[in-house]
Amino acid sequence: MIKFISVEDALPLRNTVLREGKLTPNEMRYPNDNAQGSFHLGYFIKGELVSILSFHLVGYKQFQGDGYQMRGVATIEKYRGEGIGTKLLNFAIVYLLGQKANYIWCNARRKALRFYQNAGFEIVSPEFDLPPAGPHNALYLKIQ
Repeated sequence: MIKFISVEDALPLRNTVLREGKLTPNEMRYPNDNAQGSFHLGYFIKGELVSILSFHLVGYKQFQGDGYQMRGVATIEKYRGEGIGTKLLNFAIVYLLGQKANYIWCNARRKALRFYQNAGFEIVSPEFDLPPAGPHNALYLKIQ
């Protein structure tokens, strides 16, 4: 089941999945988590939060219109490869179409590129390093 969640609900999973539990959940806050237009989605199985996505109303350099940055994409290992991230992303796209958003963009880890490309994102930057997470590319998905 997909639900809108608070950033506080997302923080522990962000830390566990994205930083291997090495930080405190509070250290996993992003600057725009509570900004106007930001929202967070969670996927629940039997009441357990197993996957999350966060969206911030932040444009990307060269693209026109309202853009949302997707951040904090995380699924616990036990449920990876089951299409949960795709379900969350599709839910978000439908919601963002209703918000009249034009595109979604993100900084994707090298190991996650296939997921984003399968969802229709295109790479719009050379590879760059985002310490401590490592190599990333910026990706873009036009939604309207």
